[in-house]
Amino acid sequence: MKSLITLRPFLHRGGEHIGIYFQNNLPLNILIRTKAAGKWSQTGKCWYVPMDRKAFEKMKSVLPGNIDLDTTELRKYLENKNQPPKKTSSLATTDEQDLRYPVLQTNTNQVKINNTISPVNNHVLPAMQQMLKLKAFSPSTIRTYLNEMAQLLIAIKDIPAAELKPEHLKRYLVYCYEKLELKENTLHSRINAMKFYYEKVLGREKFFWEIPRPKKQLILPKVLGEDELARLFNSLDNLKHKAMLFAAYSAGLRVSEIAALKIKHIDSGRMQIFIENAKGKKDRYVNLSPILLDVLRAYIKTYKPKPKEYLFESEQTNTFYPTRTIQRIFQMAKEKARIPKTVGIHSLRHSFATHLLEKGTDIRYIKELLGHFSIKTTERYLHVSKKQLVNIISPLDDLWRTGKIDW
Repeated sequence: MKSLITLRPFLHRGGEHIGIYFQNNLPLNILIRTKAAGKWSQTGKCWYVPMDRKAFEKMKSVLPGNIDLDTTELRKYLENKNQPPKKTSSLATTDEQDLRYPVLQTNTNQVKINNTISPVNNHVLPAMQQMLKLKAFSPSTIRTYLNEMAQLLIAIKDIPAAELKPEHLKRYLVYCYEKLELKENTLHSRINAMKFYYEKVLGREKFFWEIPRPKKQLILPKVLGEDELARLFNSLDNLKHKAMLFAAYSAGLRVSEIAALKIKHIDSGRMQIFIENAKGKKDRYVNLSPILLDVLRAYIKTYKPKPKEYLFESEQTNTFYPTRTIQRIFQMAKEKARIPKTVGIHSLRHSFATHLLEKGTDIRYIKELLGHFSIKTTERYLHVSKKQLVNIISPLDDLWRTGKIDW
């Protein structure tokens, strides 16, 4: 059976690239990284190469014969890009305009915008970036908000953004949903960016009360069973790698939190791990497993060179381990353990929460251990836990047990 690779236009860090999308395949990952000079985007969840003919031909030439290459979306994007833009000055036709991908670059000093954004709106993104920094938003959030706002600026062309009313933004969001087929999470991100600009930068109070938000899809956490976890951990021979994954599961840590762990964060006296400045700029304490402590002590004692500041230091940079490397360690262990589920390292955090719930831990304590702001986020695990489900008897079984049906 042939594997499918889909090529799509991909905007990343201010440039246009060819996004390479396919189901996780370790040999193919290695091939694209080493032979096609592909780079991995954690935010885009895809490999990518520059948007040029040479990079495309090089990537195509190294692919094995059992690959089906779908270039439909890429061709459509390039064809639209080469067409002259439609001229319009009417707000009423916003949803019919030809949208383009912006070429947007951000750094610590300025925002660079190419001519796809009209000069009448050139001030919008720098003003927005300044306010985002003043409010101490994270670099990834700043980048996301600026890119999402840029899409609106491209769509409205020569219309000043400050002149838009809620009814215009509603029509634009319908266009994003129906024509661009954006997913609910992306629409929420775009709404958040526009809301920030109009309410925080321009100071418009209650500007978005009139704009409904799309209902988000309920995506249940993907969880590994105890047998699968045992196979995963037993597949690891490297003590450092085992300590990383043990930490993720034993304390429900995010991959960024594993990378940021410092030696001083391990408090063996109180049997706690200090998680510093985690998501949402929130500190918290989590329990230190005695088994994890033993593994960490063995790792520190035997590993050379010994880590000096961070618990898991990169030998190349002498600083914290890249999150992408930790994710790759998980994927290699999963492949070795022959676990067919399509899951990433975050499934260890999901498994931690679900297994605690199944063992009777109060969901309010799990919320604090995970560092969730809202109990609603933690309540997703109620849909995954099988503790109560196994005690529910199907009414079909009752009918058969009473002799009212036969088979």
